[in-house]
Amino acid sequence: MRIQEFDERRREVIDDYERLVARPNERERRTNGVIQRWRYPVLTAAHAPPFWRYDFDPRSNPRFLERIGVNAVFNPGAMELDGAFVLMARVEGADRKSFFAVAESDSGIDHFRFRDRPVVLPETADPDVNVYDMRLVRHEDGHIYGLFCTERRDPMARRGDLSSAVAQCGIARTSDLVTWERLADLKTPSPQQRNVVLHPEFVDGRYAFYTRPQDGFIDAGSGGGIGWGLSESIEEAVIDEEIIVHDRAYHTITEVKNGLGPAPLRTAEGWLQLAHGVRGTASGLRYVLYAFMTDLEEPWRVIRQPGGYLVAPAGEESVGDVMNVAFSCGWIARGDGALFIYYASSDTRCHVATTTVERLVDYCVNTPPDPLTSAACVRQRIELIDRNLKLMGDDR
Repeated sequence: MRIQEFDERRREVIDDYERLVARPNERERRTNGVIQRWRYPVLTAAHAPPFWRYDFDPRSNPRFLERIGVNAVFNPGAMELDGAFVLMARVEGADRKSFFAVAESDSGIDHFRFRDRPVVLPETADPDVNVYDMRLVRHEDGHIYGLFCTERRDPMARRGDLSSAVAQCGIARTSDLVTWERLADLKTPSPQQRNVVLHPEFVDGRYAFYTRPQDGFIDAGSGGGIGWGLSESIEEAVIDEEIIVHDRAYHTITEVKNGLGPAPLRTAEGWLQLAHGVRGTASGLRYVLYAFMTDLEEPWRVIRQPGGYLVAPAGEESVGDVMNVAFSCGWIARGDGALFIYYASSDTRCHVATTTVERLVDYCVNTPPDPLTSAACVRQRIELIDRNLKLMGDDR
């Protein structure tokens, strides 16, 4: 009976997994014209291969029980590699430890399948306790870099405090996303760093970084905002001075903190940027995604800043391990101008939204900025209404 139970359970688990991976995605019917959302997440905990989670030996696991669980798959970096859409996902086990794993798809909207083994990331002399949220950057120096958050317990934490942590930027590089060389962690003037992104080109012959300086592990404190700094080296990256590219502002989508998502995209109009903004609400923090543009020659200088968010959690996206979160570490721009934005919802699952580079530039260039007060917002909206009513004329 045990062998029969094992075989039935094993077949059921594998069949469920294969049906999930093979499921075609569907466009959401409604769109704002800027992005196209898709009905199904592209990666979830259930996309983790069964052989990651189950012991397939009937002698040691006769009931075919799950042995090493997966809690969530989220915050993926992204790139195109050898013609495939590649996501560097953050996979969180049931034990809360995160690791990186590569999933690939030919379409970019569905059929993502993980490679057989997670990424083996070398450690530094001071080992990471947790790693997560890798941004993939193909740099003009010829390497593919992965910048990620490395988390360790705060050495200054008082006895018995097991929640205080220090976050810094880890750096590794590769040519194939299989074999990695670990470099020294980024050093900056800030006590904590998260959401660090490598600019894809040299600036004045140096490596350029977008940073997110903050005082504490969670709270931005007197820090915050999207920073910018230069380093002579990538092997021993050191930023001596950070300036703020995009600051936080009162009663906006970035009032609590903000940070860059993926590496920016070069366009004729400027560098296209995607970031997350955080504000406080009665039910906790709310994370949304927003777009802006910086100057081609001075990538630290903002030239276009549409008001409001581009993507906010919608429907079931609002529910998960950490509620009300939309967060992105990766996008893929194809040669034909198509743009695939990968984002996670509520620290639980991964989604895709599609658009084009041209359409998102249009959005950035022609969407008015946040005027920062209610009265100014009303004037801005009435100007739009009056123009439209005049254009509509007798067609109403």
